[in-house]
Formats: sequence, structure tokens, C-alpha cells
Amino acid sequence: MAELVGVLNCSHVWIGRPPELWDAVRQSRDIRADVPTETMEERVEKAARVAAAVKTMKDKLAELRPDVLIIVGDDQDENYPAPAFRVLPPISVYVGDEFAGARYDAPRDAPHQVVANHAGLAKGILYGLMDNGFDPAYCMDLPNPDKGIGHAVMNPIGYFTEYEIPVVPIVINAYFAPCITGKRANQLGNALRKIVDEYPEDLRVVAIGSGGLWHTTSAPQTWLNEEFDRIGMEYLSKGDLKGWANHFDSYMPDEDDKSQWVGNRDRGATGMPMTPGPQFGTREELDWITASSMAEGSPFKIVDMVTIYSSPIDCTFAMCDDIKPLKVK
Repeated sequence: MAELVGVLNCSHVWIGRPPELWDAVRQSRDIRADVPTETMEERVEKAARVAAAVKTMKDKLAELRPDVLIIVGDDQDENYPAPAFRVLPPISVYVGDEFAGARYDAPRDAPHQVVANHAGLAKGILYGLMDNGFDPAYCMDLPNPDKGIGHAVMNPIGYFTEYEIPVVPIVINAYFAPCITGKRANQLGNALRKIVDEYPEDLRVVAIGSGGLWHTTSAPQTWLNEEFDRIGMEYLSKGDLKGWANHFDSYMPDEDDKSQWVGNRDRGATGMPMTPGPQFGTREELDWITASSMAEGSPFKIVDMVTIYSSPIDCTFAMCDDIKPLKVK
């Protein structure tokens, strides 16, 4: 039988960005006046912490010796282009034999990196989700092959592997309202764990949640809610994913918070009413909630949460290798 042997969660941006380039990014964004400005010394120290966290996660993945990765990420104008929004499935499973996308460390015009899928497990997940009350979409080929699969899938592969491990991509709409909720992400992760436990092939499986934490970088008056993320990480460290999902869904933006406004249709918003919880990039925390809910009740180690005001983002890394039997109330 297949076995979930670990869960890794990571931010999928700001990895390897030289500190001397941080200020240019800050100057390009409409950042709220109360967000602090980092000194060069602080930027260098934070960049070193990010690099150390990536190495810790990469070393842990090698130690876990996975046969297959399940990466939960979102799509941002890559295969479901905005603002057309012709099709935007809440949950999609890639079931083709392989996929390709841009390497995070390659020039924009470089050839795409090809990655093997584990089509057997992917199809098992597709049918298993249908048996567990979900109605996922599926892809046998990428809707937009010229663009390649999204950075939410490709970046973690590049951070932690040499592209040699088969990957099952699960893409959830964690960005464009109406999105899935924290509650639904928690249920999805629980279902994925059940499916993995029942899959008949002898596989060591590691799940990866990709994205977050709090960031609304392209929005007006963007800022960083460090307290929101700190509380979320407290829930995660205890393995209380239902608690984290409730914390996420219970968030109510202030009426004057311009960084949360999704009412105008554009490349970052459908213009439809927001789903409960914070908006835009922060909703990538749902990718974490989904992947982590496969290990509901298991403790997580917060490797580091690096507060980067130049973005601004809580660039965060967490992992679990003490997977306990799933007990869902």
C-alpha cells in the first residue's frame, strides 16, 4: 500500500533573490506607509535565512526518499488565463504522463523542463475524489502548453529536487473569487490522505503545499498581517488543520483595506464577491491547508518564517515527517 511519509510546505517566491535587488521591487509596489523598510544588513540576513530554510527542506526530502510527490498549488494566469476566465475549476488533477514548465532559475526564453507524472496515482486520486464527494476537473494535457504548468508547481520541484521524482499536480483555485474555502481545503486534504492510504501500489508519498503566506503584492496599499500568519502557524505546528481552516475563513478585512478589494474584474480578480477569508496571494495558504490536512493531527515544524517587508510577504517553510494515522471527527 502507498504511504504518506511527509509533508513539506513552502512559499514559492522570493527564493534566491539577491538582497541588492530587494529595494527595486519595493519601489515598484504600492506599499502601505506603516510597512517598515529593511536595511541592507537586514536584507542580507533574511536572504541567508531563506537559503538555509530551503536547504533544510531539500535535505529532509532526500531523507524521506519519496517515490512520488503530490504538489498542491494554484494557477495565476498560466493555464486558466485572466481576465477571460473562460474555465476556472475549483479543483483540477493532472493525469497525463508528463508535463512541462519554466524552471524557476532559468532565463525566460529557456526551454521548458519536462517532469514525469505518476499517472497511476493521479488517476487513483481523480477517481478517489469522486468517490469521496468531490467533482474535480482533470487535464490529460496542459490547457496552455506554451506557458507551461504554473510556477506554484514548478518552483518547489526546482527548489528541492533535480526533477527526477514523479509529480502529481493538484491545482486548486486559491486566488480568483469565488475560491474554495479553508474548510473545503481541509476536507480535500483529508480525502487525499484516505486515497493515498488505500492506493494498492507500494509508494512512499510526500505532499507539498506551495505558496503564501500573507501577500497581496500587486494590490494597492499592500501590507503584511504578521499576526494572522503567526496564529495560522500555531495551528499548523499542533497539527490542528481544522483550527487553521476556521481561522482562515473567519478573517474579515477592514472596509477601508484597499489591498483586499476584488470588486473590479481584471487580471487579478473576477469582480465577483469575495470568498470568506483574506484575498489574493494570501489565499495560497489554502494550498498549505490542503497538503497539511493529509497529515491532520500530526505535528509540524516551522522551519522559518522570514518577514520580508520589501515584498511584503511572510516567506515561510514548514515540514512534518512524523505522520500519524488520520483521525477525522
